[in-house]
Amino acid sequence: MTLKIGTVPIFGRERPDRLSAELRGFGPVGLIAILVIALGNALFVPLTALLVLAWAWRSGTPWRDIGLSPPRNWAATILIGIAFGVAFKLAMKALVMPLLGAPPVNQAYHYLAGNDAALPGALYLILVGAGFGEEVFFRGFLFERFGRLLGASRWAKAAIVLVTSLWFGLDHLQVQGLAGMEQAMIVGLVFGAIYAVTGRLWLLMIAHAAFDLTALAIIYWDVEEKVATYVFG
Repeated sequence: MTLKIGTVPIFGRERPDRLSAELRGFGPVGLIAILVIALGNALFVPLTALLVLAWAWRSGTPWRDIGLSPPRNWAATILIGIAFGVAFKLAMKALVMPLLGAPPVNQAYHYLAGNDAALPGALYLILVGAGFGEEVFFRGFLFERFGRLLGASRWAKAAIVLVTSLWFGLDHLQVQGLAGMEQAMIVGLVFGAIYAVTGRLWLLMIAHAAFDLTALAIIYWDVEEKVATYVFG
């Protein structure tokens, strides 16, 4: 028997499942669930994303509602995601961030330059923490939560893009400083706008990972300053 939202099978029949309904609502249980999910990564990355998946399963939320419908064409999604992520990062580093007055070298991660020992941890955080974890939470989960609260109008979606982008930026402030926050907000706006239109996460997960892998390559090969000054000198 297929599990329906807000119900659980009991001896071949279905009855209302109060917990599922409360998890999808905004009462005490729903708000506590949001808080626990938001704080998940404080224990380990990507606990927040895993909690989102557990929340979706237990609340009966369809995977498509958090952007996890499979793409129509995996090969095209992967290729477009990689190309977009690489191009986006290079454009941010060489064009956008210099115009915002960002320093050419990201001091928060400069320790990765030529640092072979740090690469495994960096790759884990990029592929699992950022590409998977951040997209599931900031786009999939938060868009579902705010969308259920505000509706699906054009203005509601615009507000959701703005709020989640600000949150995404602030999440990067402590470690990466003002420039990192500004970059994250721009990335959040672009990725959020794409998600608001498509409702699909897979391309964004791949693009996010490609974006950060490009950043890692630039730092590891110690060419940050060259890329940052390539256009404007």
